[in-house]
Amino acid sequence: MLNRFLSLCVILAAFAVGTAFVLKKEKATPAAALNTLTAEEKAAGWMLLFDGKTTKGWRNYNKQTIGERWKVADGVLYLDVSNKNADGFQVGGGGDIITEAEYENYELRIEWKIAKCGNSGIIYHIHEDAQIRYPWQTGLEYQLIDDTCHPDAKFEKRRASSLYDLVMAVPVVVKPAEEWNKTRLVCKGDQVEHWLNNKKVVSVTMGSPEWKQMLPNSKWKDHPKFGTFRKGNIGLQDHGDGISFRNIKLRKL
Repeated sequence: MLNRFLSLCVILAAFAVGTAFVLKKEKATPAAALNTLTAEEKAAGWMLLFDGKTTKGWRNYNKQTIGERWKVADGVLYLDVSNKNADGFQVGGGGDIITEAEYENYELRIEWKIAKCGNSGIIYHIHEDAQIRYPWQTGLEYQLIDDTCHPDAKFEKRRASSLYDLVMAVPVVVKPAEEWNKTRLVCKGDQVEHWLNNKKVVSVTMGSPEWKQMLPNSKWKDHPKFGTFRKGNIGLQDHGDGISFRNIKLRKL
């Protein structure tokens, strides 16, 4: 009887120690703070493009100011579309915004969520020109959209994370509207990669024979400067729908 009692005590003690270890381990891994860089990221050369508090570092395309409809709250940069006064397909007081600096050869990481049935985009390799009205007339677009109900998503090459109107994203790993997605964009020389939620979904070589065949069969055929730049601003699109961003980070390659 004594031996059985001692054995039971040993088992219970081992269980208690194991449980305490698990609880301690779980407690030691808190969620990463929003819009910050870890020591490892800093050492690797990452920089923040959004401080989580202000719109510093961003401005409207072809302007030095930023529309009042671009706002920051709770660590999120978002387009306020409440009571919107439409300016074409954009929000009055909104407009496409771009980074103050230009970038070439880089990796961009950014989290986003789209409103129900919404449409927006991350535009890169933007070339500012007073004669060119919109960033997407020169820059490439990483499509942000609600695939389930926005009309543009009827076209395969215009669905979430696609290279808009040129290359369809495969596999399909986008999360539902109003949920956060993680995007990774890699640009190095002529090579471009789109990643979504840890999956590579697009890989293309600008200027390649395949590239030159795609352009005449897309909406870019009437925009001669589209896709001709490898360096430029990075933009967030106002397409008249709710869109939110956070954790915008970049490192040069």
